[in-house]
Amino acid sequence: MMDERSALTVGFDLDMTLIDPRPGMVRAFDALNEEFGTDLDGQHFAAHLGPPLEDVLRGYGFDEPMVKRLAAHFRSIYPTVVIDETAALSGAAEALEAVRAAGGRTLVVTGKYEPNAALHLKALGWTVDRLAGGVFGAGKGEVLLAEGADIYVGDHFGDIVGGHTAGAIAVGVATGPYSAAELSEAGADVALDDLSEFPAWLATRV
Repeated sequence: MMDERSALTVGFDLDMTLIDPRPGMVRAFDALNEEFGTDLDGQHFAAHLGPPLEDVLRGYGFDEPMVKRLAAHFRSIYPTVVIDETAALSGAAEALEAVRAAGGRTLVVTGKYEPNAALHLKALGWTVDRLAGGVFGAGKGEVLLAEGADIYVGDHFGDIVGGHTAGAIAVGVATGPYSAAELSEAGADVALDDLSEFPAWLATRV
């Protein structure tokens, strides 16, 4: 039997690569504002998903105890506020299936809190070989390297860093805050408009 590490291994980011959680994210920030009397901009947050939640909250100037309180509340309400509001992005299920059809392994490597990421996968009926949450940028690369990833697919400049840190092909998808041209300029080895283009591209690699 083939060693699983010798198989094609493809990692995917989650938010705005496989799924669109933006409506729920806005509602979650609205709930934080109501609970804590803050003035968080949920629309801006939803339009720039990628960096860790704590880093976003620090950007508002909160001290660390408040950052932890806000993040903990966000994560506690997430299952009831965000999961049902989230949709799969175009081509996401087909992209995962294309990897499996090629005999490969699928990873989801995301900055999202891992238990909530797992809820998204369950809600959409997706099974992957490895889920790793709470990592961003080069931190994603460490996971990808340990898993022997050949390809990493994401929508954010940080995903390009993660892919290259692992020595993987960095595939950018223009379903997040950046266009295909911007992703290419930032160093993506391949830039796609969305994941519906991924199976045909993958077929040229295997």
